[in-house]
Amino acid sequence: MPEQETPSTEETPNSEVETPPEGTTPEGEQSTEEKPEEKPAEEVVPPEVLRKKLTDANAEAANYRTKLREVEAKLSEAKTVEEFEAATSELKGQVEALERSILLRDVAAKYELPAVLAQRLAGTTPEELEADAKELRKLVAPAAPASLRGGLDPEDDPDDFDPVKAVQAARRNRY
Repeated sequence: MPEQETPSTEETPNSEVETPPEGTTPEGEQSTEEKPEEKPAEEVVPPEVLRKKLTDANAEAANYRTKLREVEAKLSEAKTVEEFEAATSELKGQVEALERSILLRDVAAKYELPAVLAQRLAGTTPEELEADAKELRKLVAPAAPASLRGGLDPEDDPDDFDPVKAVQAARRNRY
């Protein structure tokens, strides 16, 4: 007769039993506590807004390309040093004007100012423009309402509300 094995009464030491670290599960098992990775909520911009911005950027790029062609034509027509210097000084003025308009647009966008007010910013350096934009933003910001409560105020009605009387009155008026 074969010998029957009796279950061992000895406890297995903890070192032999592998317990996964907290928050993980052994391979092949799915934990009910695990959640899929949450991605930060991204700002959803409507396609119409993106199309308009793309159209505006394309129009601006086309404008710069035409100005470049005009500049190349002026420089190629310059025969003397004086004509060349006059053309370059004119171009430097245009470049400075464009750089200022870009700087104004960037500062206005940073402080959420309308494009009309962006042209009114005063200052020559970005720091001066940002300080002016902060001051202008204070004037443009909508004033906060005195009270954000909506609806009725329970303290306005001096009569106490009795629900039983209200139901009786509603039943009388119904029939």
